[in-house]
Amino acid sequence: MRLLFATCLAVAGLLSPASAQTPAKALFGAKPVASPHRPAPFGSYAKGCVAGAEQLPETGPTWQAMRLSRNRNWGHPAAIDFVKDLSRVAAKQRGWKGLYIGDISQPRGGPMLSGHRSHQIGLDIDIWMRPPDRLNLSRNARENISSISMRRANGAYVNASWTRAHHEILKAAAKDKRVARIFVFPGAKVQMCNDEKGDRRWLRKIRPWWGHHYHFHVRLNCPRGARGCVDQAAPPKGDGCADAQQWVSNILNPQPPKPVDPNAPKPKPRRDYTLSDLPQQCAAVLHSN
Repeated sequence: MRLLFATCLAVAGLLSPASAQTPAKALFGAKPVASPHRPAPFGSYAKGCVAGAEQLPETGPTWQAMRLSRNRNWGHPAAIDFVKDLSRVAAKQRGWKGLYIGDISQPRGGPMLSGHRSHQIGLDIDIWMRPPDRLNLSRNARENISSISMRRANGAYVNASWTRAHHEILKAAAKDKRVARIFVFPGAKVQMCNDEKGDRRWLRKIRPWWGHHYHFHVRLNCPRGARGCVDQAAPPKGDGCADAQQWVSNILNPQPPKPVDPNAPKPKPRRDYTLSDLPQQCAAVLHSN
């Protein structure tokens, strides 16, 4: 099927023989600007692209985009609007001027040259845990400044840098109807579970995951009417606090490693996607002028 699709693309003039086997990350990573289409995400968060993406301005009244050399401050307009909205919430927190924004997506989405498997359809946003104390950083400063870690004991607990403001910003993000889920390290989820005394329904969207102690990762739902977009399955019912506590227990009391079978076949390395692996619309997104 992949070979047939690649052949059809070549006949249509959208794929040269050389690019048929070129990793999609090299093709999409080379595009400096968005495609001239109406905004639309195609495919899933880890296997797709985005048409008509919007660029988050490098600096706004309550945000700054970081690591500008990566050119990953592009996303579906829903993601750009979300960033602006949440940054205004953050700016109301004590000690926060707004938000430092990490990777969103490449100009046309697709697989990235480095870093992420997701962030492909313009609906994933990395937001630094570091409270911005100024929003006039130069481009050079944004390449060299780093976020700060919030974890202690390999992620079982938060450290002294964690504040109630982190809780409130994550809470505001989770209560936003546009948000599907938010990834944070396990100790942060448990801390929020322990601290929240009001409506706990929003905690369902806060999901523990490895890493995510320098930033939290917001994933938006597919926008209404985006027929080519594939949503992730909804989080399990409930607030998810017991599940997060189990993650913490496993960090503190890791299970002994399973015996290694010397005769077991070695796992095959993950193959890079080519353009023919992605939704068919991605060829037009990639090759449009």
